[in-house]
Amino acid sequence: MAIIVQEQPGLFHLQSSGMSYIIQIVDGFPVHVYWGDRLKHREPMADLLLHTPTTAGLDRLPQEYPQYGSGDFRTPAYQVELEDGTRITELKYDGYRIIKGKPSLPGLPAVYTENEAEADTLELELKDAFSGLKVVLLYTVFTDRNVIARSARLSNEGEQSLRLLRALSASVDFSGKSDLEFMYLSGAWAREGNITRKPILQGETRIDSKRGMSSHQLNPFTALVTQETTERHGEAFGFSLVYSGGFEAGAELDSFGSTRFSIGVNSFDFSWLLSPGESFQTPEAVMVYSGQGLGEMSRTYHRLYRTRLCRGTYRDEERPILVNNWEATYFDFNADKLVSIAKEGAELGIELFVLDDGWFGKRDSDNSSLGDWYEDRRKLPDGLADVAKRINQLGLKFGLWFEPEMISPDSELYRKHPDWCLHVPGRRRSEARWQLVLDYTRKEVRDYIYDSLAAIFSSAPVSYVKWDMNRCLTEIGSAELPPERQSETAHRYVLGLYELLERVTTDFPHILFESCSSGGGRFDPGMLYYMPQVWTSDNTDAVERLKIQYGTSLVYPVSATGAHVSAVPNHQVGRITPLDFRGDVAMSGNFGYELDLTKFTDEEKETVKRQIAVYKQIRGLVQKGDLYRLKSPFEDNESAWMFVSEDQEDAIVYYFQVMAVPNAPWRALRLDGLNPELEYEVQSGNSGQKSIHGGDRLMKLGLPLVYRQKDYESGWFRLRALRSNKA
Repeated sequence: MAIIVQEQPGLFHLQSSGMSYIIQIVDGFPVHVYWGDRLKHREPMADLLLHTPTTAGLDRLPQEYPQYGSGDFRTPAYQVELEDGTRITELKYDGYRIIKGKPSLPGLPAVYTENEAEADTLELELKDAFSGLKVVLLYTVFTDRNVIARSARLSNEGEQSLRLLRALSASVDFSGKSDLEFMYLSGAWAREGNITRKPILQGETRIDSKRGMSSHQLNPFTALVTQETTERHGEAFGFSLVYSGGFEAGAELDSFGSTRFSIGVNSFDFSWLLSPGESFQTPEAVMVYSGQGLGEMSRTYHRLYRTRLCRGTYRDEERPILVNNWEATYFDFNADKLVSIAKEGAELGIELFVLDDGWFGKRDSDNSSLGDWYEDRRKLPDGLADVAKRINQLGLKFGLWFEPEMISPDSELYRKHPDWCLHVPGRRRSEARWQLVLDYTRKEVRDYIYDSLAAIFSSAPVSYVKWDMNRCLTEIGSAELPPERQSETAHRYVLGLYELLERVTTDFPHILFESCSSGGGRFDPGMLYYMPQVWTSDNTDAVERLKIQYGTSLVYPVSATGAHVSAVPNHQVGRITPLDFRGDVAMSGNFGYELDLTKFTDEEKETVKRQIAVYKQIRGLVQKGDLYRLKSPFEDNESAWMFVSEDQEDAIVYYFQVMAVPNAPWRALRLDGLNPELEYEVQSGNSGQKSIHGGDRLMKLGLPLVYRQKDYESGWFRLRALRSNKA
């Protein structure tokens, strides 16, 4: 049993193999006692709580789901408005229940178990006697993972309506921790995944998205770390929200040296009307503890999300090497041009051809035809089925790009249904990229999109779909919702999207779906539940990708990271980098090419053949191995990381130097994750030379690096344990 209960004094001890999380009921309030390294359970444990809360006041009580208005002046986890306009509630403990395994969350993505022995779930029931508000706090603790999944279900058991003004997923009070730092991923379009780290000072430190999507700017992930925390050492408390809409996450340091952290759906411009008998389920927050630095926190997230968030046929399969025609042709192509790129790809060893934007309606630029999901017979006279058949005959699978959540004002669909977009009557309809957002709160809109996609999937052998979403939500209103529910629109949009994704992915399980939102604008756990990989960024420059892929790996597994080799000069920054450098960066993700293969020289073709052959040998290791970050591109001119098999007998190391250094010193790269008792054969991918080193030496003294006086230099090393029988 991963949950130990002491009825008196009302103590709940959640245990995993390496972590403890302790809650105590004090005067009816669920109080946070401890979260950290695993503690042995001893009787009694009531003295762990060092506060006398009700005499000191609620403002000093480390609560699990705090309210505002009755003495706690810090940020609350929820707020409710009653019919009389008052906003005072006080939740008190009313019982508990323990469930084997992990229940699903209706209508929402969430991590899961495959058998009951993997986890236990605690449900704490809280009630406000005056209003009839009932809140159930859900805590799932995984037996062999240092993970707790938290959410809240708010129900109206009273006789009058309640309006939720705030309903967060999790709140944790860290008593006496005044030296924590706040880490998160920031950026913009083409600059996603920047690691930001700053001290938490008295007051509030927060991030959020008001864009109706998780966003390029700020990812729904935060870690609280101690000042001494590094990749290998120190404590890290990770919080990742399984949600694809607007979110908020914040840490508040009070005057008594305690830090309150909370995360959930953004309460800005949000409310939810709860009629008697109705409930609201918050999205899930996945909380990870590491006492061994950021690297162990990341690997915990990677293993969990790769195997217990992602689902479907492709969850455990190696992902295909693809070529996408977007940067090769943009909108200017015909069937023969597409087949010529695929033919070159087949000769090079590529496995999947993806037809990107421009194949439907009258789509010659990005100012028309979104919503008109039928073939453009001007470009494809014999249709998609013919192109797909010709590509299949070359030995490649066929993939297709869609942007199903958008509608162009210049489209047949808009002319027929101008009210199907998100809009507010009497207000202008803000366009971005000459497009509007379909109102996914409406069932008839979702049904139209489903029928359109199903017709394509049924008429052509589509094996892969790139599901794009290229703009944020504006004029967030729905023609179908009454005035008192208009502020529910943004969340209902996300719920509608999830309903459609569940339907599509269930009915077409043979299709590998990849999420995209102008790159990483919606790289979040909510989308990974339906689509096991994401196009990480529209920026394909290899130097920029070092930071983007390194930062993204703080929480997301490499199996979810789309990474392609593109042409030079790069289309986003104009930089010229060697093909080997671009390949080594892209091979550290789901590998592919995004350029015109027919323009390669014979020498470049040989390089690409070699890259593809190498990746086919290592992709299982890259996509499923444990990632160890060795050198950060945010701190140095160099970057390095490695992938290690579960049995520690197989590894591959990638090293990158951005700019040449004059009079460079001797360098060695300290590795990680190896077995110190094993001897490893180390083969250089650049020279082919082999050497033998002990795992202890490689991790303590390092792997010697040969300096090359070149900009944009990269290299890789394959490690195999000598006792291994691997080929």
